[in-house]
Amino acid sequence: MGRIGIIGGSGLYRIEGLAKVRRISVTTPFGRPSDALTVGTLAGKEVVFLPRHGSGHFINPSEVNYRANIFAMKKLEVERIISVTACGSLRQDLKPLEFVLPDQFVDRTNQARKTTFFEKGIVAHISFADPLCGELRTVLHESIRALGIPVHFGGTYITIEGPAFSTRAESNLYRSWGMDIIGMTNMSEAKLAREAEICYATLAAITDYDCWYTSKESVTVEMVIKNLLKNVDNAKKVVRQCVADIPAGRSCACGSALADAIITDRAMIPAKIKKDLKPIIGKYVK
Repeated sequence: MGRIGIIGGSGLYRIEGLAKVRRISVTTPFGRPSDALTVGTLAGKEVVFLPRHGSGHFINPSEVNYRANIFAMKKLEVERIISVTACGSLRQDLKPLEFVLPDQFVDRTNQARKTTFFEKGIVAHISFADPLCGELRTVLHESIRALGIPVHFGGTYITIEGPAFSTRAESNLYRSWGMDIIGMTNMSEAKLAREAEICYATLAAITDYDCWYTSKESVTVEMVIKNLLKNVDNAKKVVRQCVADIPAGRSCACGSALADAIITDRAMIPAKIKKDLKPIIGKYVK
């Protein structure tokens, strides 16, 4: 069984209860990850934890080195990633302090984030119709229900650039499109996880109603942090339960996402690319 990755969002900078803990600084062809990665055991299984914004939260959503983060996870033999993220609600029935397990993404980032490993001499087109791992989402859902925590199974997460929150006009536009929750990070991670053949699921913790809900106070950092701190303990409980519940083997298609995706003639792939991407493409490109 491969390791289980945990990416901590705002407010989640460490996981208590890990045994055999060690911190590892991982080098990648794409630069430095957000922080050193913490490796340990939880519920008898090996996990790798990384705070997305760095310990102390000093990296904004547009500056996160998503490629380095996911590559580092792959290099440490992570097969599944539980991504914990704060989000705003775009529906009245999705309430602050509840969790959502989205099954779709819409990307509205606009600063040319690096969200592929395949460039500079190699091209791959992954299937991304269903961007989150159904198997891992189901385990998460069952784990949350077992804990008696309010959770919504399914929904669309719209990813905006940030770090500013939306204008009221933007928020209402996203609602008219049928979006359910709003955040600034997870679409970028999901694309890279799929390219790396890692199962990926989002555990979205609702902190606010964004700014569309005029009968409520518009979203502020103070509001987000207040609700975030209330949610973080539940998020840790969910992660621990989910890690315990995850089966040893994978029966999803995530582990073979690249099987037919690399279309570049193998003889034309630069030797440096083959070397740099070996943890990802090694079983397909010799």
